[in-house]
Amino acid sequence: MSHGPDGPETGARADPAAPDAFEEEVLELMPALRRYSRSLAHSDPDGEDLLQDCVEKVLARREQWRGVNLRAWAFTIMTNLFRNGHRRRAQHPEVEFDEALGLRAEEDDADPLERQRLMRGLERLSADNRAVLMLVVIEGYRYQDVADMMEIPIGTVMSRLSRARRQLAEAMKDDNVIALRRPK
Repeated sequence: MSHGPDGPETGARADPAAPDAFEEEVLELMPALRRYSRSLAHSDPDGEDLLQDCVEKVLARREQWRGVNLRAWAFTIMTNLFRNGHRRRAQHPEVEFDEALGLRAEEDDADPLERQRLMRGLERLSADNRAVLMLVVIEGYRYQDVADMMEIPIGTVMSRLSRARRQLAEAMKDDNVIALRRPK
């Protein structure tokens, strides 16, 4: 766009490829949406698929957004997409190709036992408890915001969070680690 001495020239058009304010806000939400999608899906690839589906739906339904809280609206869409997909997968289970062949990718972590305990603990949580835990603890939402997003009473949010924290704490206990004594 060319500018005259007093600002943009009249008749000059904005770049149609430039993102508008709505799209910029969606882009700013991407890291938080990615974390949440991965926590719901239990895997990076499935989380990325959920993220893409969510962003696609947010952009496609832009006219339905009331302009109040884009973050909460996007998280609500993701939660609903996950629930619908979870129901669909329960009715029509799929087997991963690598899993069917018995192949497994190795991960290199600083403390694989700690990560395994955490992942097992998160996997043992129900989808609803895990979603509440991630929204409150990781994403920092208030209880009322989570209640609104998930369309449940605030008391249910608090009880699910309490259960999730208690179950995760149990899973993270070090009772499978043997302490070695030093020789005297």
